[in-house]
Amino acid sequence: MRILQIIDSLEAGGAERIAVSYANALIRHSEFSGLVVTRKEGPFVNQIDSSVSYLFLNKKKTLDFKAVFRLRNYVRLNKVTIVHAHGTSFFIAFLLKLIYPKVKIIWHEHYGGRIRESIRDNFSLFFSSIFFSSVFVVNHQLEAWAKKNLLVKKVSYIPNFATFEENYPNTTFLKGNDEKRIVCLANLKKPKNHLAILIAFQEMKLNDLGWSLHLIGKDYKDGYSIQLKEFINKNKLENFVFIYGSKNDIKHILSQITIGILASTTEGFPVTLLEYGCAKLPVVSTNVGYCPLIIKDNLSGLLFDPLNQSQLQQQLHKMISEKSLRDRFGMQLQEFVFNNYSKAKVVNLLLNKYKTI
Repeated sequence: MRILQIIDSLEAGGAERIAVSYANALIRHSEFSGLVVTRKEGPFVNQIDSSVSYLFLNKKKTLDFKAVFRLRNYVRLNKVTIVHAHGTSFFIAFLLKLIYPKVKIIWHEHYGGRIRESIRDNFSLFFSSIFFSSVFVVNHQLEAWAKKNLLVKKVSYIPNFATFEENYPNTTFLKGNDEKRIVCLANLKKPKNHLAILIAFQEMKLNDLGWSLHLIGKDYKDGYSIQLKEFINKNKLENFVFIYGSKNDIKHILSQITIGILASTTEGFPVTLLEYGCAKLPVVSTNVGYCPLIIKDNLSGLLFDPLNQSQLQQQLHKMISEKSLRDRFGMQLQEFVFNNYSKAKVVNLLLNKYKTI
């Protein structure tokens, strides 16, 4: 098999991370593994294995025919048989199929919020799906949505997996007290619901108890970001809540953390929870998307409704109050992640799906 991953950007995000991880993993399992980025590079470009064939198209607009023909030439030159398009890159994959029909197209959906959208909201996706050989999704809700709304017979659930890149130096040293650090590993954007975490931290007066909160993820410096920073300043939390932006040394960061938290109002399959598990962290998590299948409530972590502020605070209070509970949850989650979402297991499933295309 000669397989190409396509993604629109290499900004720090879940879909982008998975596209790079797939390209890197497939080097040892296929004749050719490539990665094409259509629109914008980003920090994940540094995580691409040197053995992966890489192309940046620098696409400037939706219908950029120059970029499409560059992609066709690349696919033809490298004798690519399967194009695995992640997220919004489905459209350029569709255009490629029109001018190079022999290639097989797989679309991989990572966005959990799609389940609340109709065909009318996704007309271009609906039409393009005629040309897909298969669709991969990251949770069973998306699987049901795709089967109902898209013109493709093969729809498969493929779980994510998490790996820590070992080639990054330990450059991020967190502020705050040891054994009393909470992290939210998520880009600063609306569905991630950071404000709910900030409100809980402030109303519970966790700073008076010596706790600190650390927000790791891309800061878009937009209205959402400004709202968070204004809340921090208004409540005089500058010495207890810290925003770091995107970071590469995630394994090192999580080794300094006591509790992991995720409060998204929408999720597909968050790699963040797998990373928390790999780091043996106890987790307080939103109950949306695939999260309840990773975090088993009161067994490997605590779940809450992201729209219920009091429930979030109750679960967070329970977690910070009982160290023995944290130790047990962290151990259970790590074991569950290693047993069910290992790189080897997911890549083997992926290869089997490719073979059916």
